[in-house]
Formats: sequence, C-alpha cells, structure tokens
Amino acid sequence: MSLPKRVKLVEVGPRDGLQNEPTPVATAVKVELIHRLQDAGLKVIEATAFVSPKWVPQMADNAQVMAAIRRKPGVSYPVLVPNRKGLDAALAAGVEEAVVFGAATETFSQKNTNCSIAEGLARFSEVCKEALARGLKVRGDISVCLGCPYEGEVKPEAVVRVARALDEMGCYEITVADTIGVGTPCKARAAFEAVMKHIPAERLAGHFHDTYGQALANTYAALECGVATFDSSVAGLGGCPYAKGATGNVATEDVLYLLNGLGIETGVDIVKLIAAGEYICGVLGRPTHSKAARAITAKSKA
Repeated sequence: MSLPKRVKLVEVGPRDGLQNEPTPVATAVKVELIHRLQDAGLKVIEATAFVSPKWVPQMADNAQVMAAIRRKPGVSYPVLVPNRKGLDAALAAGVEEAVVFGAATETFSQKNTNCSIAEGLARFSEVCKEALARGLKVRGDISVCLGCPYEGEVKPEAVVRVARALDEMGCYEITVADTIGVGTPCKARAAFEAVMKHIPAERLAGHFHDTYGQALANTYAALECGVATFDSSVAGLGGCPYAKGATGNVATEDVLYLLNGLGIETGVDIVKLIAAGEYICGVLGRPTHSKAARAITAKSKA
C-alpha cells in the first residue's frame, strides 16, 4: 500500500507531556511552549486538560492557559475532558475541541478512571452529546490498545469495541494508543486493520510511546495501513505512571525526521520544532529525549 502524501501531527507535549512533571510548570511557560509549537507549523496542539486538580495538579491552570494562548488561525487547541463537569469548565474557557478517553481493558479503566469501560463510555456519551450540541468537535482516545500493564495482551476485538462506541457518539477522529509502549509493528497493524473494518483509516490516529524503542516502527506500520494522523510530544516529554521505566511519548522531532525522509508533507519546520524542544527542556533542566534533535543540534555546532 502506498503511504499517505501528507500527515497531520497532533502535538501533545503541553498536556500529555507536562501532566506528569513532579514540580509545577508555570502557566507562562506552557503558553510560550504552545506559541513556539504553533510558530513551528503544528496545526493541532493539545493545550491542557479540564480534570480534577486533586488528581492532576499540573493541569490546575487550564482556564488560565486557554485565556492566555495567542490563538492562530488554522490551529486547533483540543483539551482533555473526562466528564460533564470538565466539559462545563472547558466551555466556559472558550474551548472549541474536546478529547474524551476510554480504555481497551477493564483493569486499566478502573485504575485510570475509577469506572468500568461501560460506565466510562456512558459518561463520555453524555459529554459528546452536549459538546456536539454546543458546536464543539470531539476526538476519542483509546488507551492500552497494544498491551496493558495489568492484563497483558490486548486483543484487537477489545479495541474495536471501544472504537465503535466512540464512533457512534460522534467522535470525528479516534486514536489507537500504545499507552505503555509495549507494542510492535505486527500488533499495531493488527489493531488498525481490525478497527478499519468499521472506521476508515482517514478518521484514525496513532499514539505511540517509546518505552521499548518501537514507536517509529509502529508509526511506519500505521502509515502502511493508511493512517495519516499521529500524536507526538516535543522533546519526548511525558511518561506513563503505569509502566516502570517508560520513556514516554515518541518525540515529535523523531516522527518528523522519519516523515521528512519518506517525503511526506507535514508543514512543520524541524529547526523551529527543535528550538521549541530546547526551550522547554531548558526550563525543566534536562536534555531532550529526541534522538533527531540531539543529532541535528550536534551537527549544527560541529
């Protein structure tokens, strides 16, 4: 199968990347990071999450972040919304796109959201109905599609079940996520091919963590399936508290380097993207996790 000619990158660094930081990241820093990312050409930037500050203190400034963003025409700023209370707060903040998230296994659903898959889907159905009625776009994420820290192997049928439910709720795009980074290309291909029997590839996205170094290989497998949307995090920010040693999201710079090498258009400037990664890593006081960023920076200084 021929690869897509153009790919949409969904930058999740400001939300998924920063939510697990042990110390608070200033609102002004988050906003500056978003501005740098959009100036690099990224058209979709997951800005924050309207979740309980008790459980995710790093996202407590969600309304302030949304108020301070210099919104750029043609750029969308989706936010994570777990329930109706979160949606109401997001609406008050002027959000235009919401993200709901389910899980492919019962145990992960219970550990992550304190409810069963069915209960979670019922909750998201209410959120989707209201969000769509208010003119918002809704994206649906499915966690642990390629492996679960509690149940191990995840069958494609389990992913299909949740994907079809999110589709019926009206989600315009559905993300198949390898939350703990245990997947391999064969598993990725099997999951996407199973879901594609019900939902076209154009409405699917890949979200890969690089715990075992498989994220780029999984990205390529998804590209071969016709998937043309991928989540990634600048500088490889983020991690998963459910997987010991997890290195977090695949770095946007590394995905972009792969896509550039394949001649696939993204509209993203890799030099500006690397600079955005250097900025946030400088604030956090640690080096980038992106191999491409390290290599390109070293080469430019040689």
